[in-house]
Amino acid sequence: MEGKSRPAASPAQALAGMDRLIALGIVGQNEIAQRLGLNATDLTCLAHIWDAGDEPLTAGALAEKANLTTGAITGVVNRLERAGYAHRQADPADRRRIRIIADASAAARVVAVYQPFYDRLGELFADYSPDEIAVLADWFTRAAEAMRTSIEEIRRGDTPA
Repeated sequence: MEGKSRPAASPAQALAGMDRLIALGIVGQNEIAQRLGLNATDLTCLAHIWDAGDEPLTAGALAEKANLTTGAITGVVNRLERAGYAHRQADPADRRRIRIIADASAAARVVAVYQPFYDRLGELFADYSPDEIAVLADWFTRAAEAMRTSIEEIRRGDTPA
């Protein structure tokens, strides 16, 4: 469809489409987690560990990112270690702290499960011009920040129940 006109859509239609995508994403994450021998919380924590890159997360930082107690993180890390996705490492700056390190060889197992979806998205992106993809990337970046702000408000109790 590159270069072709696109159907008009209202913000309400776009929000409805986003809601459907989020709902499917939740279902998909649960299915992917199950395929990998994890639960959705463990898979989310694994994503946080990988996102940390060269700056491994401490168990406390992972607990904060996942909005879990440190006790719950202990269970998550135990499961990730048993499944071969991550391991604990003493923090060289403070041996009392534990850092959580992703197992590089496990990434291939995760990528293999996600790859068919990413291939479909690649085909979908091929229908859009570079300028349109730039708008999408900008929107997703800004929408993620709006989501982070909303999550913080919910956690603080700034929103009605």
